[in-house]
Amino acid sequence: MSASQHPLAALEPHRTVEVPGAALAVSRHSAPREDLPPALFVHGLGGSADNWLELLDLLAGDVDGEAVDLPGFGHSAPPLDGNLTVSGHVRAVIGYLEESGRGPVHLFGNSLGGAVAVRLAALRPDLVRSLTLISPALPELPPQRTAWSTGLLAVPGVAELVRRRGPAADPETATADLLGLVYADPAGIPAHRRARAVAEYRRRAALPYALGVLAGSARGIVSAYTERGEQSLWRQAEQVAAPVLLVYGLKDKLVSYRSARRACAAFRDARLLVLPDSGHVAMLEHPEPVARAVRELLAEADRRG
Repeated sequence: MSASQHPLAALEPHRTVEVPGAALAVSRHSAPREDLPPALFVHGLGGSADNWLELLDLLAGDVDGEAVDLPGFGHSAPPLDGNLTVSGHVRAVIGYLEESGRGPVHLFGNSLGGAVAVRLAALRPDLVRSLTLISPALPELPPQRTAWSTGLLAVPGVAELVRRRGPAADPETATADLLGLVYADPAGIPAHRRARAVAEYRRRAALPYALGVLAGSARGIVSAYTERGEQSLWRQAEQVAAPVLLVYGLKDKLVSYRSARRACAAFRDARLLVLPDSGHVAMLEHPEPVARAVRELLAEADRRG
């Protein structure tokens, strides 16, 4: 039975770490392992540390893994200055790595977390041993039609309109819509994972800042798509010296697998895993092949010292 098919123990209770401008919730799957290399996992837009539970479980014997909730997501409070740009999230993650002294780490990022990881690796190569990017939110113009809803949320005033209108559906239906956007095959989502998603939706819906954080971070992604020069994410990808694993799903509704060709050309040292039956969250849909590819990357990084 695969990791995606059976219930897993929850992440250990998170701890809160104060960093410049934010207080971050950091979670673990198991007890610290000082004999293993450190790793940090960064979720995507609207996600949380829980998105990495299956992969953390599979890699428990390979890395000493921690997952962070970006400012305003999961159990992290919004940033003090309201900066929800990609650079604002990068600042928070750098702050955690400096505060914890865990760097350099094997850095993992999905979607928005992938953009954060790329910028961090370019700006602070001393903090990154390797980079695993799962459907990273690198500029793709024009975006896929199925990603327009995310872009619409970034339009000023839309989030407030949504808030005033109130929830359009019950938590189960709303969660099903969200899962249908990020999974290739929503029918294959295990019952325990679906129940966790519904519970998290209910919890987030009760937070007064949740929708604003989602909209602000969506605006941050759109803004990053338009940046040019040294701040361009594609230019920063070219600056990444660490070995990179790129993971794309052929059925991704938010990031086109066609971006894989440009990504492979941009990174100096890239290897590619394409999963025909995965959507936007391959670490949830097909954690086993992702874990195997990660182990190969880790072995190669170790050989290089």
